[in-house]
Amino acid sequence: MRVLVTGHQGYLGTVMTPMLRAAGHTVVGLDIGYFADCLLGDFAGDPDGSFRVDLREVTEEQLRGFDAVIHLAALSNDPLGALAPEITYDINHHASVRLARLAKAAGVQRFLYASTCSVYGAAGAELVTEDAPLRPITPYAESKVRVEDDVAAMADDTFTPVFLRNATAFGFSPRLRADIVLNNLVGYAVLTGEVRVLSDGTPWRPLVHARDIATAFLTCLTAPKADIACRAFNVGTERNNLTVAEIAGAVVDAVPNSTLVITGEYGADPRSYRVDFSLARTVLGFEAEWTVPAGAEELAREYTARGLTSEAFFQRFTRLPHLQSLCDAGELDANLRRVSAPATA
Repeated sequence: MRVLVTGHQGYLGTVMTPMLRAAGHTVVGLDIGYFADCLLGDFAGDPDGSFRVDLREVTEEQLRGFDAVIHLAALSNDPLGALAPEITYDINHHASVRLARLAKAAGVQRFLYASTCSVYGAAGAELVTEDAPLRPITPYAESKVRVEDDVAAMADDTFTPVFLRNATAFGFSPRLRADIVLNNLVGYAVLTGEVRVLSDGTPWRPLVHARDIATAFLTCLTAPKADIACRAFNVGTERNNLTVAEIAGAVVDAVPNSTLVITGEYGADPRSYRVDFSLARTVLGFEAEWTVPAGAEELAREYTARGLTSEAFFQRFTRLPHLQSLCDAGELDANLRRVSAPATA
């Protein structure tokens, strides 16, 4: 297949694009380049001939000739959404729906959308399936729900959208993210010796490794249309439904001489949910392989071997301060648009 990956220079895209190519697909990327330089170590795996373009400015012509679009690009966490909800909706919702509409007009047959398990919101301790009520509690999660609804309405015999509701990602990527729970806890432990939990440790979180997310998307690229058309799939494994305190315990085990500190200063986080992942197993034959303890060990090993520094961890690899630094440097305007942008990346 000829596949366009939006957000190919992000945390997930940097893991996914080499895996797509290794599976025999022809891959082109499309990315604004916010995080192109956020590398921990060397990486030379970006696809040739990719587009450096704002998602809000994609043209139908740029989407022609692709069999599938994998749409990863987004403002990718809750703090960003809370800081500027109007920009979150502009990029994550409106630009995503526009992308799907243009892709359909350009003849793209499959549209694989990176949604999130956070659409379930404060679901409590019961396992939630894909048909559970959606209770998003942040602009980020709400934007994902809106895209699912609007893009599902475009489905027909020629256009097959699929919604992959990823659990919270973890694991090493050459373009690291430090502001997701396991990556953050391991990095803080490696740098300071403390596994520091700011909530009370009780919220449930479903987690999934970045490579397992990539495998789920690969599976949906070639799955029979009848199995996936306009369906949502939770992506993860029940083994990784853990409380934040349990996640922190895995980090203590992975980072020698680290100690657990639960400050509780943020109180009980309302974002708490456990997820049922059986539909993807039954329909797609997909089974996530990575456990949280294995991921914690991988991260500790890579952080140490690649010389992670505090400056990089707290600034370059944390989305909000990094974007703020681009604004402060005059590279982005107040709406996070490039002041000047090259045509290719």
